[in-house]
Amino acid sequence: MSVFMSAFADLVGALADVLHPLFQTASTAAAIVLFTALVRLAVHPLSRAAARGQKARTRLQPQIAELRKKHGKNPERMQKALMELHKEEKVSPLSGCLPSLLQMPAFFLLYHLFSSQKIGGAPNALLGHQLFDAPLGERWHDALAHGGLFGAQGLVYLGLFAIVAVVATFNFRRTKRQMTANPVTPTTGPDGQPVPGMGTMTKLMPLMSFATLFTVSVVPLAAALYVVTSTTWTAIERAVLYRDMSAAGTAMATAVQPGRRVRRSSV
Repeated sequence: MSVFMSAFADLVGALADVLHPLFQTASTAAAIVLFTALVRLAVHPLSRAAARGQKARTRLQPQIAELRKKHGKNPERMQKALMELHKEEKVSPLSGCLPSLLQMPAFFLLYHLFSSQKIGGAPNALLGHQLFDAPLGERWHDALAHGGLFGAQGLVYLGLFAIVAVVATFNFRRTKRQMTANPVTPTTGPDGQPVPGMGTMTKLMPLMSFATLFTVSVVPLAAALYVVTSTTWTAIERAVLYRDMSAAGTAMATAVQPGRRVRRSSV
């Protein structure tokens, strides 16, 4: 593990050296932002696949409702019919989880790197690097202890909080619009039956973006930069990939009106 962390520290240091002519003392912070962008770029194909899967699942809701009506009293037959439907439409129920899962190792690497006093048996030199006056290895409570909320270090965090608040508000409004346009968002399990508590979770989902404020306040500044950069990337990426969901939701609401038959579409 120490060898692996040493290699990762060398990678961050190498990126910082490349960026130093442009960012000077903030080059390590810039390297973390660049590293985050590279990670997100690497998983972007999976994000596109997840978007296609989400749109396909939304289009399948009328057919799932018909299956539930037909096989509601036979969970095994219902589950088999759902699996056949997903297989035929080439839709994976787990596709939406992969982008988030693949990003977690990168976050924990940064968290561990900037929380460790020693790397490979030697003092961790990266802890002394700063974003303006805020050390990358310290946290918000350290900034408050050195100058208070409006001190030099505190202002760095206020800037990050402002970015997170703007992104969270954008996500909140976009998610609310999307949920309004797509009231048939999946809340069922593999057997097609409603998942207990999923309705409440769906209602709270638009507020989840604001939880990033707490994360930024408790992790090392380096990890906070990763979170802020990744969250901003996600907001922009989802706005682009799901830009036609509102129109699709309106069309779907029309399609499921009584008396209309729903045609199946391929992904």
